[in-house]
Amino acid sequence: MPKHKTNRGAAKRFKVTGSGKIKRKKAYLRHILTTKSTKAKRNLRKHGLIEKVDEASIRKMLPHL
Repeated sequence: MPKHKTNRGAAKRFKVTGSGKIKRKKAYLRHILTTKSTKAKRNLRKHGLIEKVDEASIRKMLPHL
């Protein structure tokens, strides 16, 4: 049986919380920031959790979580 390889792109983007949920960084904070309000940018800094439907595919990419 071959070893399970971690998808390195996914490993850089996702982390696991203490309760086992997968957290991610929010999008839309890279450019065109002058049109976004300070409150919107501040809320984008916080981490989000992935949706339940995406969890199986991400866990498949990260077998060692």
